[in-house]
Amino acid sequence: MGKYFGTDGVRGRANADLTPELALAVASAAARVLVSHDASHRPLAVVGRDPRVSSEMLEAAVVAGLTSAGADVRLVGVLPTPAVAYLTGRYQADLGVMLSASHNPMPDNGVKLFAQGGSKLPDEIEAEIEAAIEAGWTRPRPTGADIGRVSVDYNGADLYTGHLLAAAPGSLAGLRVVVDCAHGAASYVAGDLFARAGASVQIVAGEPTGENINDGVGSTHIESLVAEVRRSGADAGIALDGDADRCLAVDAEGNVIDGDQILAICATDLKRRGALAADTVVVTVMSNLGFHHAMAAAGIEVLTTGVGDRYVLEALSRHQLSLGGEQSGHVIFTDAATTGDGLLTALRLLDCVAKAGRPLAELAAVVQRLPQVMVNVRVSDKAAVAASHAVQVAVAAAEDELGDDGRILLRPSGTEQMVRVMVEAASQERAEEFAHRVAAVVRSA
Repeated sequence: MGKYFGTDGVRGRANADLTPELALAVASAAARVLVSHDASHRPLAVVGRDPRVSSEMLEAAVVAGLTSAGADVRLVGVLPTPAVAYLTGRYQADLGVMLSASHNPMPDNGVKLFAQGGSKLPDEIEAEIEAAIEAGWTRPRPTGADIGRVSVDYNGADLYTGHLLAAAPGSLAGLRVVVDCAHGAASYVAGDLFARAGASVQIVAGEPTGENINDGVGSTHIESLVAEVRRSGADAGIALDGDADRCLAVDAEGNVIDGDQILAICATDLKRRGALAADTVVVTVMSNLGFHHAMAAAGIEVLTTGVGDRYVLEALSRHQLSLGGEQSGHVIFTDAATTGDGLLTALRLLDCVAKAGRPLAELAAVVQRLPQVMVNVRVSDKAAVAASHAVQVAVAAAEDELGDDGRILLRPSGTEQMVRVMVEAASQERAEEFAHRVAAVVRSA
């Protein structure tokens, strides 16, 4: 991570950490970097936002930054993050900008940038943008007709919805689905999308006020969706986050279906149809051991990366693979998307249910999740503690005892002076025992 960019763009408390001045500087620097790479044409940027209060303010700042550097702007309004990524490619834009803090609470916000084609910016381009922010303006600003122009696009939602329906053409007729939009960016497209796919759909948390995004709803607060699925007798529930780049599901009995299970269902379906590239799926080190067991039984290879969807994307691209994702619900289908897309994931998951003619719970049972315990230990130097001999010995001893029936993962936090100890084992009691045993050594170190 750089000075400004984290693992998913520039993020912070809006108007405190992430100020309009910073948003303007990021946008202006991004446009200047684009011009330096290709001065043959006038850059075009697609700009979208989620409905939180501060997104309007930050949109104005981003537009000012882009146009002041000579880039034209196409405003697409409130749309999911993957819609902005898709439209960036569709419109052959040089840059996509999404204003959202995803699943974070309303006071936070973020600036996410997409490169040509709708992919995430490479690390080296982010580094160039950071250098341009620090340097400020080093050449004359555009004036007169060279200042960028702004247009409003009213077709983005329809184009994105059409794209999703083409990417998941199966009929969901006969399925009753509850969709929790987290009062977020999917609120204006989800109802029409699932109805056109053939489902009987009920939308909850789909009335954004600007202040209620992710407030006790969505993929990070799934309890209300569980209750509504049980109450309504629906076949399934879909929980999106504020910018709809991830989703979790709920079966008819109210059990939560996480990203590991969604990936397993989709991977086995793709393999059966000969559409899973290299019969391989990409996940992060956080995926449950039960997922690995399920994939081995299905004859599917698993490629493991570090935590973060950007690392999953890098592995998918490097190895030309078709499916990957995270336990948290980021799922990436490279045949149809350049980033995680919660609505696409939901459509393809429900298509698996419809084609199989079996309940979601039955399909999800392919993954027998092992109990997982996470202990976070605050430390003064996370790198030194994680590398200490005593900690390494404790981890090795725990791995030997757990054998094939469990695993242990020790990981320094990416944002705090903290070491995370995660243990999976055959029972909750055993997972807790090993997690606290290793955590005690971490504290001592």
